[in-house]
Amino acid sequence: MSSQREIVLPPSIRLSGDGILLREWTESDLSALVELYDDPEIDRWTPVPSPFDFIAAREYLTKAREGREKGRKKAQLALTTDGEQPRGEVLLFRSELDARDVELAYGVGSQHRRQGLASRAVKLMADYACRQLAAKRVLLRIETANCPSVAVARATGFQLTDDEPITREAKGRQVTLLTWCYQSGEADSLSA
Repeated sequence: MSSQREIVLPPSIRLSGDGILLREWTESDLSALVELYDDPEIDRWTPVPSPFDFIAAREYLTKAREGREKGRKKAQLALTTDGEQPRGEVLLFRSELDARDVELAYGVGSQHRRQGLASRAVKLMADYACRQLAAKRVLLRIETANCPSVAVARATGFQLTDDEPITREAKGRQVTLLTWCYQSGEADSLSA
């Protein structure tokens, strides 16, 4: 067992770099949250409820705040390019399997896809987890058929691991997730 202690997130996170700014969600973001998450692709690949309306958005943000206050094990940040208008979200949370590892998850609104936002946000958050939180590992858990997320993993320096696949229940169906681990600097060396 490593002497490294479990990850504890700070009360607030705000990160910027590579043309994006990740910030805490606010009450004024509710309509943007509905616009982002009431989407068939978000429904297909995430546990977010569908349809995702104003009531679901309010519950989502309330649960996010409560979870953050009760132990700071999870952060859900709006992905913006201007610090204002959310274009997606990045989640950072302590792994259930090893409290020294963190997992990332993300979603980008349909009108903001194919602009590299997910890749830039995941890279920014992964670097933060390595440098500031001293995470043992930074992980993505992705369904094999989720080709866009697999592309983001590869583009940002994540490598498929030989960890046992994880099965989770999501929206009444079993999903099998493969584990990808961040290799800091890997994507930079590949693009050089």
